Amino acid sequence: MRRYVTDRVVSSFFVLISVLGINFVIINLAPGNPATIMGAETGLISQDYIQYLTQKWGLDKPVYERLAVYLWNVFHGDLGISYRYAEPVSRLIFERIPLTLAITVPSIVIGFLVGTLLATLACRKPGGGLDVGLTTVAMGSYSAPIFWVAILLINAFSVRLKLLPPTGLVSPQLIGSNGFDYYLDMAKHAILPIVTLTLGTFPPYYRLTKSVILEQLSEDYVVTLKAMGLPGFRVLYKHVLRNALLPGITLFGIQMGFAFAGAALVENVFAWPGIGRLMLDAIMARDYNLLMGIFLFVTLAVVVANIVVDLVYGYLDPRIRRG
Repeated sequence: MRRYVTDRVVSSFFVLISVLGINFVIINLAPGNPATIMGAETGLISQDYIQYLTQKWGLDKPVYERLAVYLWNVFHGDLGISYRYAEPVSRLIFERIPLTLAITVPSIVIGFLVGTLLATLACRKPGGGLDVGLTTVAMGSYSAPIFWVAILLINAFSVRLKLLPPTGLVSPQLIGSNGFDYYLDMAKHAILPIVTLTLGTFPPYYRLTKSVILEQLSEDYVVTLKAMGLPGFRVLYKHVLRNALLPGITLFGIQMGFAFAGAALVENVFAWPGIGRLMLDAIMARDYNLLMGIFLFVTLAVVVANIVVDLVYGYLDPRIRRG
């Protein structure tokens, strides 16, 4: 088991370094000069000021030299200063992390539970009306653009039914407070973003769990259990579903990346001040340091999630760690 853990950590470290290098090169080779954009925003668009910012931020140096300096700083815990906010990148990111996790983690967990439950119900009678209906709903939910789903939910539950607040973190009258009403209002504002992300995360769990259950139903042990007189629902829920849950665990790491990508659009629609919205602001401002810091955090989150998934999967299935 110790060797298994070591192999996963070492391979994940090289993945993280590779992603860091690729992200840095792509971002720094993209068109647009942060100094020019910053000068236009401040109204100081003189060539001398732009040249001053370019030299101050080291943008006049070759990409390979900037990459070496960036990696050295990252290994020493320095993510740099944001061009736009003039604050340490790490501080900006850590201020937004809890807000993004507050909508992404519940959406992944709920998506897993909903997808698994619906897949189990669909497999009780494969090819039946319930199976076809649930599959249609899952595929439609997975195919719909997430920002469009967010707008539909706002129109339905905020504009028409007036049940939930449409956008923002809290209501204006509660800004600055820190009591029970504040967190209750924040929870109400988080419902629609969580539902939006859940509608995009549950279909993969549904498809995978359903395919595994259908495959398991044709196995010899299932035929034997039915021949012994066990009811079909007991075989499905007690024996087949237990084996079908294992592949779904591997999706957690992948879904973490998709959840952060979806959060960028969802947070923008709902004006939720998380990492995703901060990333869009950094893209528009060509804030290289902030953008690379966010990509580093997202990459690290996905890598750690995959390590945890590998360890859990190896614990549940000894064949994996022995291999």
